[in-house]
Amino acid sequence: MTYTLDEARARDAADPLRPWRERFHFPLTPEGDKVIYMTGNSLGLQPVSTRERVLAVLDDWSTLGVEGHFAAGRRWLDYHRPIADRMAPIVGAQAQEVTVMNSLTVNLHLLLASFYRPEPGRYRIAIENHAFPSDRYAVRSHLAWHGIDPDDGLIIVGDDDVVADATMDRMLKGAGDSLALSLLGGVNYYSGQLFDIAGITRAVHDVGGLAGWDLAHAAGNVPLSLHDWDVDFAAWCSYKYMNAGPGGPSAIFVHERHSDRPRLSGWWGHDIEERFTMPDRYKRASGAEGWQLSNQAVLALAGLDASLDAFEAVGMTALHAKSQELTSWTIGCLDARLAGRIEIITPRDPHHRGAQLSVRVLGGDGRKVFDELASRHVLCDWREPDIIRAAPVPLYNSFEDAYVFVERLAAAMDLV
Repeated sequence: MTYTLDEARARDAADPLRPWRERFHFPLTPEGDKVIYMTGNSLGLQPVSTRERVLAVLDDWSTLGVEGHFAAGRRWLDYHRPIADRMAPIVGAQAQEVTVMNSLTVNLHLLLASFYRPEPGRYRIAIENHAFPSDRYAVRSHLAWHGIDPDDGLIIVGDDDVVADATMDRMLKGAGDSLALSLLGGVNYYSGQLFDIAGITRAVHDVGGLAGWDLAHAAGNVPLSLHDWDVDFAAWCSYKYMNAGPGGPSAIFVHERHSDRPRLSGWWGHDIEERFTMPDRYKRASGAEGWQLSNQAVLALAGLDASLDAFEAVGMTALHAKSQELTSWTIGCLDARLAGRIEIITPRDPHHRGAQLSVRVLGGDGRKVFDELASRHVLCDWREPDIIRAAPVPLYNSFEDAYVFVERLAAAMDLV
């Protein structure tokens, strides 16, 4: 296979998803060209339709005021519901198992409050090595909240950049009856490794634990089947691969079998038919909606609503097919141009990764290389101590983007 600019352009010409690239706003260089944007794993680009969707909410607010809750063109009272319905297929859930609310770590805390119920002998929580720091902070705080020494109660699975399936299985089974719960990243933020969510969930259940997932880097990136995989609970943000905008709303999944589980309550989780009668006694809404606390940030929901148009039109099957091809081709370009000068820590097996590639510069100052790359109008992101993360996102990145990224990375390394 050849890895040339001509080959990249030929692949782009044959790409059925190519028209979607024009439905996103790219940052521009001082010369007015699109930057090479390879950081959709951190913040997705803005869909062209977002402005119109947000302005519609602003217009309703300006003309209706508080009456917008019931009289807006799309009333605010249940603005989130069609969004949750559209999101459910993306994560492989039944509609009532998903709702949209809050931000990611807030939702993880709420879910942990429901699902982490330590008992004598069964009190430990498992996370993966290189778990996102916020997850680690949240888990340690729940252990401490229950009077458990976090250093004793926390199980860190693996000790390398990538955690082998066998290592994960062995450590979870080794925890045995002490394991109360796991909270793992579906796709690890640092390495880009996609875990075997179905297999790990089974392993956790086999020892009597509950399986929770942080899907911040998985939702909208890789196909998911949360209901069929028997996942207990999950949460994710919407501003990475889902392109909902900075700080976009989070969403949760709660398997239908847990619909009666205890939870912290607030009035927006009350049954919608009686919510505005302001009863003294709480009657929780059915399904995942019963975990809601407060009224929604409708302006933020409008951004998420716009972003879901693409997922509904294209579907995860087609998105993932292009993602696998584009990411594999990017790896080929890196190997052809920079063999021996970089290390790709992300698994090469496409079944164990999504769009993100985590690259370590060998024999040089990776941070200086990253800064030089940015000066050449390539936007990736940096993770300490030595990782450049680049994500060729199938909705808006092209094969030419991937080729230019590698060429400019090589030039940056030559200069530094």
